[in-house]
Amino acid sequence: MMQKIGVIADTHVPDRTLELDPKIIQIFNQARVDVIMHAGDVCSPKILDQLSKIAPVFAVQGNRDVRQLSYLPRKLTIHIGTIIISLIHGHLGKFSFFTQKMCFSSKAFQLFYYDKMLRIEFPSSKIIIFGHTHRSENTWSEGYLLFNPGSASPTVLGKPKPSVGLIHIQNQKEISSEIIPL
Repeated sequence: MMQKIGVIADTHVPDRTLELDPKIIQIFNQARVDVIMHAGDVCSPKILDQLSKIAPVFAVQGNRDVRQLSYLPRKLTIHIGTIIISLIHGHLGKFSFFTQKMCFSSKAFQLFYYDKMLRIEFPSSKIIIFGHTHRSENTWSEGYLLFNPGSASPTVLGKPKPSVGLIHIQNQKEISSEIIPL
């Protein structure tokens, strides 16, 4: 039995783009995803409504979701069979958000920072999904998958390019994943 998870983050509608890219709907429909996980910065409830027409949606609150989507949890853990999947945006509050911004400005994105932070936050998870950085990540580390689908909306100066992700779970144990550019 195959479970397919559509993964999306940083849609930023309407602050960076006016609507969800129609390619996202097409990708998730063609893949026949069983569930969609949104790693925050949704920015508009209508995005969750659109995605829920494809499959059930699990979403967490990003740093841009404090007004309209304050009801979303900061983090979420679900089980698919024996696989534990955790979902978080990745900004971890105002102080951490500004610290990260300063680090990005001086040192650029560094995966080891997120790797360490997320392993502490979710020590028993097999898959950890996060957003916030707008950079896709599909890395296995010490037996767990660290997955960021990248930003689903256009980013500043067009870099990196928008993307989403798919995670496939075969027989509740074999995991494969992919980043799909838009």
